[in-house]
Amino acid sequence: MAVPRAAKTQRRTRIQEEKEEIILQAALDVFSTKGFLGSTIDQIADVAGMSKPNLLYYFRTKEAMHRVLMDRLLANWLEPLRAFDADGDPREEICSYIRRKLEMARDFPRESRLFANEILQGAPNIEDVLKGSLKDLVDEKVEVIRSWIASGKLAACDPYHLIFSIWSTTQHYADFDVQVRAVLGGNDSDDHRFEAAAQFLENLFVRGLKLGG
Repeated sequence: MAVPRAAKTQRRTRIQEEKEEIILQAALDVFSTKGFLGSTIDQIADVAGMSKPNLLYYFRTKEAMHRVLMDRLLANWLEPLRAFDADGDPREEICSYIRRKLEMARDFPRESRLFANEILQGAPNIEDVLKGSLKDLVDEKVEVIRSWIASGKLAACDPYHLIFSIWSTTQHYADFDVQVRAVLGGNDSDDHRFEAAAQFLENLFVRGLKLGG
C-alpha cells in the first residue's frame, strides 16, 4: 500500500496528518472530475489551498496521491464483496450486497468516478490489483455462487457476469448521477431515489435468479 511521504518521518504530527488529508481530498476532487491524465499537481495544490512546494513535501508526485486514494478506495469498495457469506441465505446475501453497493454509490460518488476514470483510461495505475487481489477475491466469491447453484438454492447462471451486473447497475447511480437526477426530476430526494433503486434491483435479481422469499 502506498504511504504518504511525510508518513515516513520518524514522528508524524497531527498537523501532518491533517495536511495529508486536505491534500488527498483535493486530489480526489481533481482526479474524479478530470481523470488522472488530465490532472496536475498545480490544480491539486490550488484546490487544497496551499503552495506547490508545500504539497510536494507531503506527496512528491501525483502518482503517489492517486495510489493512496486508489488503495483506500479499493479497501472500502471491496468490503461488501468480502462479506459475501457462503453459509448465508443466497437471497439475503445478494440483496444485502446490492444495498451496500448502492449505499457506497450514494455516499462516495467521487470515489466511484475516480475508479471509473481509472478504468476508462486502461487502469494504468491499478492493473496489478485488478489482475491480482481483485481477481482472487472475485474467484473466491464465484465459487460461493457456484455452490448455491449446485445445491439448488440459485438458478443456473454465470457467476462472473452476475457480479459484473451488480457492479454496473449499482455504480450507475454514482457515475451517471446527473443523468438520473435529470430524468427523475428535481423533486426526488436522495434517500427516496436510492431506496427505489434498491427495491427495483432486489426484485430484478431475486426474480431473475429464482430466489425464494
